[in-house]
Amino acid sequence: MHAAFFTEVYRPVVNGVVNSIDALRDGLRANAVGVTIVAPHAPHFRDDAGDVVRIPSLPLPTPTAYRLCLPFINGEDRSRLGDVDLVHAHSPFVTGWMGAQFARRRGLPLVFTYHTRLDLYAHYAPFDRAATERAMVTLTRRYANGADTVIVPTAAMETELRAMGVFAPIAIVPSAVDVERFAGGRRSAETRAELGALGDAPLVLAVARLGAEKNLELALDALARLPGAHLAIVGDGPHAAALAAQARMLGIAGRVRFLGEIERERLPDLYAAADAFVFTSTTDTQGLVLAEALAAGLPVVAAESAASRDVLGGCGAVVAPEPAAIAAALAAGISGGREQSATLMAFARFTVGLQARRILDVYREVLAARAA
Repeated sequence: MHAAFFTEVYRPVVNGVVNSIDALRDGLRANAVGVTIVAPHAPHFRDDAGDVVRIPSLPLPTPTAYRLCLPFINGEDRSRLGDVDLVHAHSPFVTGWMGAQFARRRGLPLVFTYHTRLDLYAHYAPFDRAATERAMVTLTRRYANGADTVIVPTAAMETELRAMGVFAPIAIVPSAVDVERFAGGRRSAETRAELGALGDAPLVLAVARLGAEKNLELALDALARLPGAHLAIVGDGPHAAALAAQARMLGIAGRVRFLGEIERERLPDLYAAADAFVFTSTTDTQGLVLAEALAAGLPVVAAESAASRDVLGGCGAVVAPEPAAIAAALAAGISGGREQSATLMAFARFTVGLQARRILDVYREVLAARAA
């Protein structure tokens, strides 16, 4: 079997969607499924392997690593897609419609993974926010209903899509992380010091893109209610300066360490160095970092959302998105210590192998339906 992944974002960008695509690709390959990724051209970036087809792209008018895709695949690259059995789209934008058209012309099944609640990112568009939100809902509904099957990572997202008017078949398949690697992180005084905590000082970790939708102000407000605790924030994004300014305003800048982007290979040791994990986003469809924190056995505190409840499955604490509630839950988590049951649950739900087998079942079902 040979699947073509069509995605609007790929390396050198690093985010949850890219990590999810790479994990699924690796898992499918381990099950003898070939994967070719169709993604936008990235200037000055060279792919390590020959499994990526790059399509023309242009810079966007805002300072971002994301690109505006142009719907064209040259003849040589088309030949690399000649034996594709199905299309798996990871975006409903330009590449997604390219994938849909490719599948339609060749009579192939189209599978669509709903990675992002696009309507909740409308604040990035230079247009009226309400109109943009409505447009994103319409786009998502139309694209999803054109797919043979839609994949969502949580039951909450199935409910969300049904409320939008999606009637296509939906399969719930959590996105995967390398559970064994995140469970095997090494705790060290050197790493803790890098994250801003010396000795036995409580250390809270957050890993997120620094965007307004991630609600990290809430983590800073909570830290202000935890005297002596430190917060390390891994990630970068357009909201970084505003967050740093808030930390100064709250008088906690000395207890907050902004680390920027960190090599993914180092993340397990960072999780191991922390005493608790905080997740303040209420917009994620899953939140891969929640699965990573569970694998590491960290006490997790998440702001209330149906998706976070689905992911945590009773582990950690899901509390009201209020500073006092977050702070109290973090204090309890830090005093309670690491959670071996969380690691066991991560092995049972979020491994690459398990995700690949479930996705492969979806592929077989849509191929069999097309054949019938």
